[in-house]
Amino acid sequence: MKEAIIEVKDLVVRYGSRTVLDGINLDIYKGESIAILGKSGCGKSTLLRHMIGLSNPTSGQILIRGRDITAMKEEDKVEILKKVGMLFQSAALFNSMSVGDNVALPLREHTSLEESTMRIMINMKLDSVGLSGFYDYKPSQLSGGMKKRAGLARALAMDPEILFCDEPSAGLDPVVAAGIDNLVLKVKKAFKMTIIVVTHELPSVDIIADRVAMMHEGKILAVGTKQELMKSNHPVITQFFNREPDDEAVDRDKVLSTLISEV
Repeated sequence: MKEAIIEVKDLVVRYGSRTVLDGINLDIYKGESIAILGKSGCGKSTLLRHMIGLSNPTSGQILIRGRDITAMKEEDKVEILKKVGMLFQSAALFNSMSVGDNVALPLREHTSLEESTMRIMINMKLDSVGLSGFYDYKPSQLSGGMKKRAGLARALAMDPEILFCDEPSAGLDPVVAAGIDNLVLKVKKAFKMTIIVVTHELPSVDIIADRVAMMHEGKILAVGTKQELMKSNHPVITQFFNREPDDEAVDRDKVLSTLISEV
C-alpha cells in the first residue's frame, strides 16, 4: 500500500457567497511528484495556499503525516511545516539581502546553528542548485532563472520532506524553464522528497510529474498519469491538453474582430 503523506478531505473554501474550492479530495503519496493543473481561476493556487497552512478552509481537513493542520494550534502547525519547503512563483527574494542571507532565513528562524555552520550548509544548498559562489550576490544581480534557483535553495534549507512549487518555470524562456524543471526533479531524487507542483505548463508536467490532478471551477475532475488523462473524454480535460480555446475566448475574438472591422 502507498503511504499518503498529504490527505485533502472534503475541502471547501468560500469567500462570501463565492465557492472557490468545492469538496476537494486528494491523496498525495510519499516520494511522488504530482502536478496540479488547470486554467487561471480554477482554484489551484487557493488549494496550494491551504496545503501549506497559509489559510484556513471553510470546512474539510488537510492532513500532513496524519495530522490535521486545519485543526491545530499555530505553534503546532509551525512544527509540522518546518519539514515543508516552498518555491514561490516570483522566487520571493528580499532584494536588500544577499543570496546567502535569503537562503539562511529559515535556518535563522527555526534553528540555533552557529553562523559558521550555517554558512557551510547554505553553500551546500547553493551548490546543489548550481549557484556555487553566489552567496554574496544580491538578487538584482541574478537572471530570472538564477533567482528561481536561489528560491529553490531557500526552500531546501531545512531539508524538507515535502516541496511545494508554484509555477516554477513561469516567465522563463523554454530552455531555462526546462533547466528549472530538471533541477526540481534532480533535487527530488537527491533528497527523496515529495513534490507538489502547481502549473499550467505541459512541458513541466512531462519532466516533473508522476501523476496529474486536473482542476476546474473549484473541483478536481480527474487524477492520474498524463497519459491516462489525455485519454479522457471529458471536454474540459481534452480542451486543456489539446490547448483548444474555450467558447468564451472564441466569442471575445469575434467581438474584437467586429470592432476592428468597424474602425
